[in-house]
Amino acid sequence: MALAIAVEDNPDPKDIRAVISNLLDYNNNSQNSEDVAYPLSVLIRDAEGEIVGGLVGKTHWKWLFVSHLWVAEALRGQGYGRKLMLQAEQTAKERGCDRSYLDTFSFQDLGFYERLGYQIFGVLEDFPPGHQRYFLQKKI
Repeated sequence: MALAIAVEDNPDPKDIRAVISNLLDYNNNSQNSEDVAYPLSVLIRDAEGEIVGGLVGKTHWKWLFVSHLWVAEALRGQGYGRKLMLQAEQTAKERGCDRSYLDTFSFQDLGFYERLGYQIFGVLEDFPPGHQRYFLQKKI
């Protein structure tokens, strides 16, 4: 069988889906629970309906993953980030999750997550150059 390895800078979306689909099939056949993630978003909207803060993540295999958390500059320091995180954790618990994980950078607010009970379990040095990327987890 002739095989070829190629770097594709602009891959066809169907090719990406094929890789992901095959991995999910493997995961589903290799352990006891289905590899299904459920999206989660918690949003703050102003009176006009514009998003001024939000959290995006997913629940998966009894874990909450927080991929993005943002609060508009004018609202920072007023507890909205904390409210978003606590609401996401509560929703994750209602979905059967008992743990949470996320990552953040040294130029962001690592202490914010630590004050919420998150603990570092890994660090990438010099990512991006001159900074660190922290990986954190918490029992919820």
